Amino acid sequence: MEIKVGFEISYAAVQPTPMVTILNIHPSRFADIVGTESLIAEPNVPIGFYRDSFGNVCGRLVAPAGGVTFRGSALVRDSGLADVVVPTAQQVPIDQLPDEVLLYLMPSRYCETDKLTDIAWSLFGTTPPGWARAQAIVEFVHNHVTFGYQHAHHMKSAHDVYEQRAGVCRDFAHLAVTFCRCMNIPARYCTGYLGDIGVPKDPAPMDFSGWFQVYLSGQWHTLDARHNHPRIGRILMATGRDAADVALTTSFGRMDLVKFVVVTDEVVPA
Repeated sequence: MEIKVGFEISYAAVQPTPMVTILNIHPSRFADIVGTESLIAEPNVPIGFYRDSFGNVCGRLVAPAGGVTFRGSALVRDSGLADVVVPTAQQVPIDQLPDEVLLYLMPSRYCETDKLTDIAWSLFGTTPPGWARAQAIVEFVHNHVTFGYQHAHHMKSAHDVYEQRAGVCRDFAHLAVTFCRCMNIPARYCTGYLGDIGVPKDPAPMDFSGWFQVYLSGQWHTLDARHNHPRIGRILMATGRDAADVALTTSFGRMDLVKFVVVTDEVVPA
């Protein structure tokens, strides 16, 4: 199958403002892009691209006074298969983890393992290690947290989510990531496109989605505490320790968001 993805995001600014973006599709999906991915800024200011320490594609630019609009689009091939479920995936002993994976056991800005370790072990200490434990965490978070855009707050941490029991997709992911790390399962935050493919259409405006991955049996596996159901058509944009590492845009000065439109649709053959 093929999926059309894209966005239009506009910011207002009173003066020239340096920016960093993470708006491109992740390199792991480059081979699936049909033709080329388009990312432009209007006015037509130059964007320089680089890879950050997590391997994400980042853009650098200076938005002019008055602001900037980003437009992106791509056509992506996808298997059409749902997220892979691997009940036999095993937890890797910490002393056998690759050096680069250890980072995903550590606390990070939105994932305070120190505040949730005792709670995590009281909840999941008797679950079998590996996939079963990770899935138990997903199910707990899915049932513990109520989804709602009115609950969104950019400063909300995993501990806040646990106590407030409400949030958006990134909050579900942060709490699940933190619990996994507390239980010695490396976990990282993911962001990208996730359309209503194979599920009833959500009447809310389309947005980018947040989910997470766990490192079991020597590879990364996708899990989603918000939906708690294998989904079709995920297109990864970035991974990191938490949402702070994968911000769509970072501005070094005051900017106001004035437009935000996301598109991700299956292309149906004529």
